[in-house]
Amino acid sequence: MDPVGRAFVAECARLTEILAELVDADLDRPTDCPPWTVRELVAHVRTGVGRLTDMLAAPAPPRAEVDAAGYFGLARFTPPVDADRIAGARRDALPVDRAALATEFDSAWRATDAAVAAAPPGRVVRTRHGDAMGVTEFLRTRVVEVGVHGLDLAAALGRPAWLTPPAAEVIADLLTGGRPAPAGLRWDQLTLIRKTTGRAALTVPERSAIDAAGFRWLTFGR
Repeated sequence: MDPVGRAFVAECARLTEILAELVDADLDRPTDCPPWTVRELVAHVRTGVGRLTDMLAAPAPPRAEVDAAGYFGLARFTPPVDADRIAGARRDALPVDRAALATEFDSAWRATDAAVAAAPPGRVVRTRHGDAMGVTEFLRTRVVEVGVHGLDLAAALGRPAWLTPPAAEVIADLLTGGRPAPAGLRWDQLTLIRKTTGRAALTVPERSAIDAAGFRWLTFGR
């Protein structure tokens, strides 16, 4: 299994374990992805990890046109797209009770993992936004979804972050384009991901170090 596939499996398996531990009172906690509750954010992530199953069942585009960094472009976060994303998660969350969360999430990511394993090398898929992407590149975006929203869920639940090392490696590499952060920042991968995705605020010295080094990263919505 390639590093992206390993990261996907590791992070999804860890989130499945977390979901199995939740109690009813956890589901309606607010998150830092308003207006979503924990229940709705989990529904969003569950839908996201399951998308490749249907995409791989559809005809393959002739060639890839977008990579993972290009996928997270501004068109993903326009008001109409955001509104549809928010409404979809709220709709998908309604029939799901606590006992079903872990089971449904586990089934969704395992179906995706099986579909990816069965796909021929170089398989191209078309996203719901119309982009033609290689399977591995789209799976990379799913690692971001599960890993970064896992940070949001951990914060909402009052738990330490559970981001797995394989997922942290994939996400940090995508965010920075493979470039290291300025040494003066002394960020580990978890801190880098939190800071560059807005899950933790930049300090004044950090902003100065970033500006001095010309350090830039991929940005996308919450």
